[in-house]
Amino acid sequence: MSPITTHVLDTSLGCPAEGIAVVLCQVAKSGETVELGRGITNSDGRVTDLLSAGEAQAGTYRIEFDTASYFTRSGREAFYPKVEVLFEVVTSGGHYHVPLLLSPFGYSTYRGS
Repeated sequence: MSPITTHVLDTSLGCPAEGIAVVLCQVAKSGETVELGRGITNSDGRVTDLLSAGEAQAGTYRIEFDTASYFTRSGREAFYPKVEVLFEVVTSGGHYHVPLLLSPFGYSTYRGS
């Protein structure tokens, strides 16, 4: 399994958010980014293969969620066309799970397990 995973729940419907395009980037101190992986949330709202199996390296990462396409497909108006979550891995190794709780007019995130 990828050392960095995500899970999107549509809190307005109370179910997983299937079909959201997700991009994982590493962010250098200069601000430049390198794309590391991409995927689409599955029927359970998860992307488990953003990186190859192994260890996450210390550094700053960004996960981008294409929320506009998700809400457009369901015919719903939304305020946030994209959600970007910036997070830091302080020590190499381990598993980092970054869930997104999403609704058309708000979102929240946290470090999951």
